[in-house]
Amino acid sequence: MAKLKALEEKHFILALLFAGWSLGNLDRFVMNYAVISITKDLQLSAASTGILLSSFFAGYALMQIPGGWLADRYGSRKVLLTAIIMWSIFTVLTGMAWSLASILIIRFLFGIGEGGYMPAGSKLIAQTFPFSERGRAMSIVLSSGAFLGIFSPIFATTMMSTIGWRMMFWIIGGIGIVLAAMFWYYIKDPKPVVEDVKEEGNHQQSTSLLQLLRYPIIWILFIASFSVNAINWGLLSWMPTYLVNVRGLELLELGWIAAIPGLSAIIGTFGAGYILDKLPKGKEYIYGIISAACVSILLYLMFKANSVTEFMIYQTIIMIFGAFIIIFLPTNVLKTVPSQIVGSTMGFVSFGGQLAGFVTPIAIGFIVELSRGSFDTAFWLLIGFAIICTLSFISLMIKDRDIHHI
Repeated sequence: MAKLKALEEKHFILALLFAGWSLGNLDRFVMNYAVISITKDLQLSAASTGILLSSFFAGYALMQIPGGWLADRYGSRKVLLTAIIMWSIFTVLTGMAWSLASILIIRFLFGIGEGGYMPAGSKLIAQTFPFSERGRAMSIVLSSGAFLGIFSPIFATTMMSTIGWRMMFWIIGGIGIVLAAMFWYYIKDPKPVVEDVKEEGNHQQSTSLLQLLRYPIIWILFIASFSVNAINWGLLSWMPTYLVNVRGLELLELGWIAAIPGLSAIIGTFGAGYILDKLPKGKEYIYGIISAACVSILLYLMFKANSVTEFMIYQTIIMIFGAFIIIFLPTNVLKTVPSQIVGSTMGFVSFGGQLAGFVTPIAIGFIVELSRGSFDTAFWLLIGFAIICTLSFISLMIKDRDIHHI
């Protein structure tokens, strides 16, 4: 009975983490569609739109390392609760913005509020699940992004066409307050699972994050995270605008078409979690190299696509390969780093990804403005990041032995 109760508790915790990250993704994803209306209402240029799309990630990136440290220092529960409450408040305030300056400040503080959720959630997974189950647990939580990739375009475009973008943000913020109450009531800081002490011998020793940063593999993970997220957020933040302005799609039509890649991301995410838990040590890097190389080729084909249908087919396949990379990075941390500093390490690696979320949208905005509406250079930028990601996985395979000295 005790084992059954423990099994139920850890899966309920996983369900709450999934729900929380689903709402966090919804808060972020709908902005990529709302910005089409916001740009018109606030009369923003392409460069200003890029700054707006990046402002969230400025705060979000800055909070990754402190968020992980706070989770290690004060426990996952407090950080998770604070994150949900803060991002819900600033979601509501997003719907009240009246100028470029106001919405930039709100979105920056929004990012600060949400920044601690993923490092704290990762730590809670490491404390709750045994070593052999962490890949699948992480893939389930991160699959929320794939599910929201289907739901967000339809939800956002429908809401914007009926009640407007402001009311949409108010509704999402209200849901967040309800979810925060559930976290407060149900989530507790658990003791680490017994299997943690069986993880590779050297992990029993106390290791600080600063000591960990001496190892090249941690920095390579940082670069890989930056590269793949530059591609991910470059596509998510600017493709809606590209499809409307360049390919001529209508808003509601965009919502249904943009949901298609999200379906393939679900398949890729769950498949990646299962594969990563089954692969022999070291083989996952080969899959990563193949996935990143395929993404670079598919981005080029996407760029050269002659029709919207062809364009979306390539993007759909990109989501499958990209899912493996995005799941691999946090799973590698969960399976490699001692649970005592999982929060801090995950925060550092995630910082690379969220820094890309800040840099890429604003860079594309300026590129498009300087190119007088052309997205050609922007696509080459994303292809370049895919090549860097491929090289990062090759380096990870070579440097993997470093981690066993920690």
